[in-house]
Amino acid sequence: HGKTMFAPPVCDFHGPSAPPASMFDTVPGYEGTVAGGEGGYLPPPMPSYPAPQPQPGPAQSNWNIPSITEDTAREAFSQYASSKCCYSSAPVKDGVITNMEAYNTYRYRLETFNESRTTEWSQQPYNGQPVDAYTQSPPGPWDIPAKAPTFFQDDKQVIKVPNTSSVKNCHTCLGMGRTPCNECAGVGNKICWVCNGAGNRSSGDRCHHCQGRGRVNCSHCHGQGSRECKTCKGKRQLLVFINLKVIWTNNLDDYIVEQSSGLHVVNLSKVSGQEMFRDAQYMVYPVMGFPDSNVVRAAERLVREHQTFFPTPHDSNNNKYLIMLEDYSHIYFVYGNEFKVSADNYPATCCCTVM
Repeated sequence: HGKTMFAPPVCDFHGPSAPPASMFDTVPGYEGTVAGGEGGYLPPPMPSYPAPQPQPGPAQSNWNIPSITEDTAREAFSQYASSKCCYSSAPVKDGVITNMEAYNTYRYRLETFNESRTTEWSQQPYNGQPVDAYTQSPPGPWDIPAKAPTFFQDDKQVIKVPNTSSVKNCHTCLGMGRTPCNECAGVGNKICWVCNGAGNRSSGDRCHHCQGRGRVNCSHCHGQGSRECKTCKGKRQLLVFINLKVIWTNNLDDYIVEQSSGLHVVNLSKVSGQEMFRDAQYMVYPVMGFPDSNVVRAAERLVREHQTFFPTPHDSNNNKYLIMLEDYSHIYFVYGNEFKVSADNYPATCCCTVM
């Protein structure tokens, strides 16, 4: 006859996936706060005084950018050719500049730097941390000071809200500090994998792995049938509190005026230009009196859109200039403060091989 071994039913104990809502107290000013999510978005309070109105920027007497000299253009072209292993220097040495024509390409940049705040219930194992709930009313979410980053740089800060910390029994282990072991269904042992629970080997000898018992201690819980609770780390209690998340976000829009020089606009992203105008206020005014009507209309549109969606705009108007350089029937471009060169149809190239 054979020996039949019965194993306990396998259970899959994970405990509650999230703390119950009843676990958290009602805190005045933080009624919309939930656990594990961004449910506590907090609009800023109404200002006690009217927000400052945008003021026109300083008047500009001259919007023009002086052209570079022929020597500067030729030197830039020479450095460009020498940086290419397959480009001959002959066009630089022998070429004659027949015409130089200046083009101004304008970029209008509008940056809006704004701050938002959200709250969420958080928890950590209780190790004797200070408990301050109900000692006094917590400060309002917009009354809590936060260290602001450098303007126009994204950042985030998490702050524990004062007077919201309390101690609760762990919801996962119900305050026991341990949870049933999933590997052995909480009984502390498992069927012996050597004899498959029979207690004997196929030869009839007693199984030495389980000493004939047919079962072995569970290696995951060391035979205890339970493991330390992962939520409270065996402490049985949790410190629950409200975290305030302060997020600073920079919102950027660019507008580049298309020009007829033939230079690809993407090239301008690789260089800097001469800044013609900068204005920073709580709310800014569209640029006034600019000679290019496209820039004026773009400024009005972007400022209007940012005032609708973001509270604190900032704008600057950057100019990127370029020079068109002709050599025989070939056209080259020198552009930006760095005097970058674009020459898609360079007339003298060769094929080189690196061995």
